[in-house]
Amino acid sequence: MNNSYHHGDLKNALIRAGIEILSKDGVQALTLRQVAKKAGVSHAAPYAHFADKQALIAAIAAEGYRQLYEKLAAAQESRVDALARLMAVAQAYAQFAIDEPDHFKITFSGVVEAEKDYPDYVEQSKRCFALVMVVVTDCQSGGILEPGDPELATVSVWASIHGFVQLMLANQIPGALLAQYSMPELLSFHLNPFLRTNTQP
Repeated sequence: MNNSYHHGDLKNALIRAGIEILSKDGVQALTLRQVAKKAGVSHAAPYAHFADKQALIAAIAAEGYRQLYEKLAAAQESRVDALARLMAVAQAYAQFAIDEPDHFKITFSGVVEAEKDYPDYVEQSKRCFALVMVVVTDCQSGGILEPGDPELATVSVWASIHGFVQLMLANQIPGALLAQYSMPELLSFHLNPFLRTNTQP
């Protein structure tokens, strides 16, 4: 057994072990005992952080949202122009999926049951949505996106970006396109239908 983990390190180690098990073998294979074994700690160790399997799954998804938020926030702050911020956020979203495909898939897999029982998960997911809505609202105010209900517009833009990313992760985007165009170019083209014609890049 590895007894070198400090209190904070143990939780992260268990989360990483949970991601590995979920990505390879699915939810049915995930148990706190198996997670402890993969992390190299005692069978009782996970209970210091997680009451049960669902608590661990919720923590994995919450951590995914937290990391995604950091990427999106950094992208948002790196641009001044509203349209550039939208494209930067879309690119950061796609890049997170490329860099952490297993964590990304689990975060958006819908396997967290009774979401309201896990406030950190709810908070982290709401933070991500709120950030994207700020970007969308700024684009609406600047005449880049059509005016209207900002929440509905955010759902539409998020769904479009997410769908593109899911196709990318599933290797469903033709290789010829990936060879000819950069990821920012593909995302820009993908989002063009949302933009007013006089502001398309």
